[in-house]
Amino acid sequence: MKRSSTIFLQVVIVLIGIGTLALLLWEPHLEGRNAHATNFEIYFKDPFLVLVYIGSIPFFVALYQAFRVLGYAAQNKIFSQAAVNALRTIKYCALAIIGFVVVEEIFIMLTHGNDDAAGGVFIGVLITFGSIVFATAAAMLERILQNALDIKSENDLTV
Repeated sequence: MKRSSTIFLQVVIVLIGIGTLALLLWEPHLEGRNAHATNFEIYFKDPFLVLVYIGSIPFFVALYQAFRVLGYAAQNKIFSQAAVNALRTIKYCALAIIGFVVVEEIFIMLTHGNDDAAGGVFIGVLITFGSIVFATAAAMLERILQNALDIKSENDLTV
């Protein structure tokens, strides 16, 4: 893979991370119930927001691992155990995100009761679908790279 394309993709990953962090910090101020709330009330008295912030940790870990995988590709070390481990971590992070979203959806259902929680549920479904796609893609790439590593080590033993 060309070095310029991996650098471009790494910059895109960094921009996704910065944009996500900015959205996580900015969005709670836009909610109607937080119009006259202090920063302490916004960030420390909302248990759902705590769940969202804890649930975002696997997302940022997965972004970092994707950044590392692109670094391995730039160094022509994509067929290495480190790349396989990074893809495995991405898969586990995507599965963890799904788990957090399920807990958050249950929290929405329990706390909003008869209110219309369709918007929150729809966002949860979108995040879950995206995480399923990323977990599947990471698992497939992990298996392909692991098979290539096995074949490579087998060929190294026969020489």
